[in-house]
Amino acid sequence: MTHDSGTTVPDEEFWDARYAESDRIWSGNPNVVLVREVADRAPGTALDLGCGEGADAIWLAGQGWRVTAVDVSGVALERAARHAAAAGVADRVDWQRRDLAASFPEGGFDLVSAQFLHHPGEVFRAGILRAAAAAVAPGGTLLIVGHAGPPPWEQDPEHTAEEFPTPEEVLTALALSADAWEVQLSEESVRQQTGPDGRPVERTDAALKVRRRG
Repeated sequence: MTHDSGTTVPDEEFWDARYAESDRIWSGNPNVVLVREVADRAPGTALDLGCGEGADAIWLAGQGWRVTAVDVSGVALERAARHAAAAGVADRVDWQRRDLAASFPEGGFDLVSAQFLHHPGEVFRAGILRAAAAAVAPGGTLLIVGHAGPPPWEQDPEHTAEEFPTPEEVLTALALSADAWEVQLSEESVRQQTGPDGRPVERTDAALKVRRRG
């Protein structure tokens, strides 16, 4: 895999090094769209893809969900497990280190969440998201949220529109049967984020929520 440095390194090494750069990479708060779309649902089983430092999985567990949380970085997963223990929900989360391009958790889930699961080359991401859809149990939900474009502080000519698909493009790539699935949310929304220089910037996110008919 080729990363920003132009060198080719395994995902595990890249992300372990990225997480090792500081004690906390992300905010520690669950993603806003996840909270909004799931807060009023009865808890069941959830699969969190690309869980990072565990904020979403820990929030879900605190709501009563039993969570399988997956990431390629062992550094992130160790950190997430510590946070879960501190939050008192360690027994409700199964942390799994996986390269999703090579293996995928078995079983069916009432909720499958993919929050900002980006990767250079959307063939990779589309394949994982199709596997995610297949993991949704009857009556369950697939929630996908991603960036709709590169960050405003980054002027990288290697970025392409295909890396930041619209909700409609994500839905098309999933190739779901309209008879078997119901689209419940397809939107782009703007939120505030702190940039590298500490100043607030606007980011546009693309969200898709589909339900497998029971």
